[in-house]
Parts: sequence; C-alpha cells; structure tokens
Amino acid sequence: MDTENRFYNLVLIFIVVVLGYLSYNILSPFLSPIMWAVVLSLVFYPLYAFILKYVKSKSLASVLTLLAIFLILIGPFSYFAYLLTQEMVNLVNRMQNGGDLLQGFLTHPVVSAVIRKLLVVLRMTEAEFYKAVSDGIVGIAKESTGLIKAGFGNIVAGGVNFVFMLLSIFFFLEDGPAFIKKVESFMPFSRGQRDRLLKQTKDIVVSTIYGGVVVAMTQGVIGGITFAFLGIHSPVVWGLAMFVGSFVPVVGTFVVWGPMVIYLFFEGLYMKGVILILVGVVAISSVDNILRPLIIKGKMKMPTVAIFFSILGGIKLFGFIGFILGPLVLALFVSVFDIFRYSEEDRCKTGKAEE
Repeated sequence: MDTENRFYNLVLIFIVVVLGYLSYNILSPFLSPIMWAVVLSLVFYPLYAFILKYVKSKSLASVLTLLAIFLILIGPFSYFAYLLTQEMVNLVNRMQNGGDLLQGFLTHPVVSAVIRKLLVVLRMTEAEFYKAVSDGIVGIAKESTGLIKAGFGNIVAGGVNFVFMLLSIFFFLEDGPAFIKKVESFMPFSRGQRDRLLKQTKDIVVSTIYGGVVVAMTQGVIGGITFAFLGIHSPVVWGLAMFVGSFVPVVGTFVVWGPMVIYLFFEGLYMKGVILILVGVVAISSVDNILRPLIIKGKMKMPTVAIFFSILGGIKLFGFIGFILGPLVLALFVSVFDIFRYSEEDRCKTGKAEE
C-alpha cells in the first residue's frame, strides 16, 4: 500500500511539474503585463472597493476603475514622454555638435589647468586629448540615437502589452479576492502565517510604489522645475536623472544636482549655484526625509542598501517590472525564513516542555 501511495505521489508530482512548466511557457510572453496588472490592482483596489459601494456591480466598478487608471497613467505619461523625446533629441544634437555644456566646462581656466597637468601624466598633446573627448561625445550620441530609435520601435509592442495589462486588471479586480483565497488554500502555512505573508506582500508593493516611486517622482519634478527655472538645458532629462538617482543609497539625488552645482560655480553663476544648493538641501532632501517615512509608516521596512540592490537585480532578471518584484521577492524570502525560524523555535520549546 505504501508503495502504491508513493508511486501515486510521484506520478502526481511529475504531472504537476510538467503542467506547471507548460503553463509557464504559455504565459511567459505575457508575464510583464500580468505582473504590472497585479501590482496596479493592489494599488488601485481601494478605489475599486470605494466605487463598488455605490454601483453594486463588480463589472461596472472594474470598468470605472480601469477608466481612472487609464486617465491617470496615459495623460501625464504621454505628455512626459513627448517632452522627454524632444529634449533627448536636442541633447543628442548638441552632443554631436561638440556639446556646448561640456565644451564650456573644459575651457574653464581652472579645469584647463588641471587638464594640462593631466596631459603630462598621460603623455598626450592637447589636440589628442580634445579629439578623444570629442570622439567620446560622438560615440555616446550615436548610442543615444540608437536607444531612441529602439524606444520608438517598442512603442507598438508596449501598446499591445498595455491593452493586455488593462484586461488583466479588469479580471484581477473582479475576481481577485476569490483567486487569493484559492492561492491561500495551497499555501502550507497556518492561517496567521498566510495573513502575515499576504499583508507583507501588499505592504512591500505599496511601500515600493508610494514610498519609492512617488517620492522619486516628486524629487524629479522639483529638480526638473528648478533646472528649468535656472535656465539649464534639458530640464526633463535632468528630472528623469533625479528620479533614478533617488534610489541610489546614501547620496540619492545629490549624484545629479551636486555636479551641476560645481559646474555653475565654475561658470561664475554663483547665485544659480546657491539656489540649486538650497533647493537640493531644503526641498528635494526634505521630500525623502519627511514624505517617505509618512508613506511607509507601519509597513514593512528594509535597509536602503537591500532595496537598492534588490531593485537592480530585479530589473536585470525580470525587466522594468523587477523594480517592484526585486524588493518583493527579497521581502518574501525574509518573511518565509522568519516563519521557518519561529516554527523551529516553537517546536524546540514544545519538545523541552514535554521532557
């Protein structure tokens, strides 16, 4: 009998593994829109629940929530993408023409003195050095042009994925609670442990979206507006750079506005440099120090360096959705490990009590 049960279990495990592998291959082309749909469903579920109180129809509430998501995402994103494209094209053109920003920086008396000393060490002539810099600028410009063209080529694919994402959100909102209960029934944990894992999953997604993305977007917007006010070229590009820099541990957005302050002082634009320092220290840094703790208050927290590397690793492994999946996987690993550790401790205490 034991042999028959063992054989039955082995066959069942084999069938589950094979079907799971085939299911993964079937769904893998759509994993990115599905994952984004899961994330956005979690973020916008409170809005769905609020609408459901008044319309009393799950389908209608899902449609209205989708309409809100569409308006919130498409409008601002389309305008931002248009501005970013325009500025990237202008930036590439300036780089191909020699880069007036870098050229002015290199010809500054202080920088020129440093370059002359550097030329002695490198055993290069001034003409060779500037040619190398110029070739580097042209190379970067060509790479940037290629990236822009590739970005345009992906617009159609992105549009199709966006439609799939909206369809997935509709079903996740309408059938999400039932699906979660089904998943819970397969989890080999107690009720309290399952609730803890689900809560931490929601918390880490919300913390990453609001505590990470919203803070980074706020800092990027403040930085971009400040750069535009100071008359610095390509403020949208610099704002995007600050958005990315917000996730760098310790230095944060300073990695972007700090070098710009140095450049402004080199150019003798002391007032603009002081204004940028004040905005960077008082406004941009305050957003991170005040807004982030308010958003993630009471939710699961991870060390900044852990979040940083989990984001980088997640993006490398999953693509852009790894921005959220990376911290989520790491947080769930820590949670499951804690459950295992506490279970072992309870088992040891129970064993000692019985002795």
